[in-house]
Amino acid sequence: MKAKVLLFVVFVVAMAFVATACAPSAPAFTCTDKVGCVNIAPNDPIHVAYSMVLSGADATLGQDTKYGAEIAIDDKGGKVLGHAVKFDGQDDLCSAEGGQTAATKIAADKTVLAVIGTNCSSGAVPAAPIYTSAGIVIISPSNTAVVLTDPAKRQPFYFRTAHSDKFQGATAAKFVFAQLKLKNAAAIHDGSPYAQGLAQVFKETYEKLGGKMTAFEAISPDDKDMKPVLTRIAATKPEFLYYPIFIGAGASIAAQIRDVPGMEKVPMMGADGIFSPDFLKAGGKNTISMFHSSPDLSVMTGGYADFKAKYEKKYNTKVLAPFHAHAYDGMNIVIAAIEKVAVKDPDGTLHIGRQALRDAVAATKDFKGLTGNLTCDANGDCADPHIAIYQITQDNFSKLEMPSKPIWSEGGPDYKP
Repeated sequence: MKAKVLLFVVFVVAMAFVATACAPSAPAFTCTDKVGCVNIAPNDPIHVAYSMVLSGADATLGQDTKYGAEIAIDDKGGKVLGHAVKFDGQDDLCSAEGGQTAATKIAADKTVLAVIGTNCSSGAVPAAPIYTSAGIVIISPSNTAVVLTDPAKRQPFYFRTAHSDKFQGATAAKFVFAQLKLKNAAAIHDGSPYAQGLAQVFKETYEKLGGKMTAFEAISPDDKDMKPVLTRIAATKPEFLYYPIFIGAGASIAAQIRDVPGMEKVPMMGADGIFSPDFLKAGGKNTISMFHSSPDLSVMTGGYADFKAKYEKKYNTKVLAPFHAHAYDGMNIVIAAIEKVAVKDPDGTLHIGRQALRDAVAATKDFKGLTGNLTCDANGDCADPHIAIYQITQDNFSKLEMPSKPIWSEGGPDYKP
């Protein structure tokens, strides 16, 4: 009897093996993506890189956006589709050379799916073609130069959650002309795609409104002695000075302007490139009462207050610059695209087509982000742009904190001098 039972058990087990052997197995994944696929083994991470400015005078701009992207990963529990997220990258120095070098290093790593960056438009111009050639999506939280999403020049794998300077420059010009009622203005730029493009939009809008540009000067980002250019500008007798540049040169202008005859009381305005406590520290007391155009933090929704609390607790600092939320949204758009296109094997292996990932990012529509309701257009502009004007107070300067409440925005409160 025992022998019969044993034979029966052996028979059942044997038939189970036969059935398993004969059962149709899942077909092996075949990559049909025209740019290629990234295959991620069960225990390997999903690799997203960053290209940001993390040293020098503008380091807070990069730190701020890096923090925003890291919090987005934290909010996913550090994992996507069961895989840890690896987030590392390069300091691109906020320069064309740095952007190109960083892109070359990142693109050489075949595991990288996407890049959050660059911060500075000057770094993105040479970097975007490198990423496109490698089939790596790049989504910038703070590039604002108009040229980057120009239909004739935009690289197919390039996107941004930051606004275009065509919005920011126009808002600044409207504020100076219509609210301050100043009819003669001068501008300084540093020749970078960001600064020159933004100053140009300001000039064009201001002149269309009826204002006169008394001077339109260029400096080098590394210039320290600003008295020669300020002296030339003073000779044109401007009522206002607009300089949408970066912290190093911008702080030198602020520190020296009141020592130049004719510029002792001329109001100043910068832009989001110097909207940082580091600018107040380097520029000194002359930054008090200065205006800035920058993203309107007051209209951010979708949990921005909770996000800001996490930021301040995790990094033990107040927000450092204005683009942290744009980085958070950029990382979440990338994650959503990965979740949409990834093919997952039974053992957990992921297969992600590079063109498919790019197309999923491009198809982003009505994405509920911290910065608004984001939809990517045909040229890679995904932002829901809201630009406001801020003014530095004595309290801001004393505490080395940028203002969080704007004094004016289009459709917002009128400025009362």
